[in-house]
Amino acid sequence: MAKIVGFAGYSGSGKTTLIEKLLPILTGRGLRVSVIKHAHHRFDIDVPGKDSWRHREAGATEVLVASSHRWVLMHELRNESEPDLNELIDRLTDPDVIIVEGFKTHPIKKIEVWRELTGHPRIAPSDPYVVAVASDKPTQDSLTQLDINQPQQIVEFILQLS
Repeated sequence: MAKIVGFAGYSGSGKTTLIEKLLPILTGRGLRVSVIKHAHHRFDIDVPGKDSWRHREAGATEVLVASSHRWVLMHELRNESEPDLNELIDRLTDPDVIIVEGFKTHPIKKIEVWRELTGHPRIAPSDPYVVAVASDKPTQDSLTQLDINQPQQIVEFILQLS
C-alpha cells in the first residue's frame, strides 16, 4: 500500500519547488514515486498539429503515444465528469509513495506549504487533514513544523506517516 501525502497551499507558496526537491531524495532511497497534479485550468500536454493532437481533435477519447523513452495516455473527458482522486490513484502502477499537489479539499493527509510573504491565509485552520506545515518561519499552531528549506526533514516526516 502506497503512502499518500498531499501538498496544499496557494499559488506562489513553493509547492512545486518543494516537491521537486523531495523527489530525488525519495527515489534515491529506491522508492517508486508517483505525482498527481491537479490543474484548475484547461491544460494540454500535446502540441497542436502533431499526429496525437490531430487524433484527439478528430474525436478520439484516448490517444496513447509511446516511444523507447516514455509513454503517455491522453484521455479527453468529452462531457464525462472529472475523475476523483481515488480513480486517478487506481491508474498508477505500484508506487511506494504518491505525492498529490492540489486537490486541496480531498480527505488525505496533507502538508501545508505556507510562506507569510505571499500574503495568503493559512489552510490548516479550515482543513482537518493538514498534518504538518512546511514554512520558512515557525507558525503559531500545534501542527508539526517542517522547514521548507530542509527537504530531507520533510522526506523523513513523509516516510513516518501511517
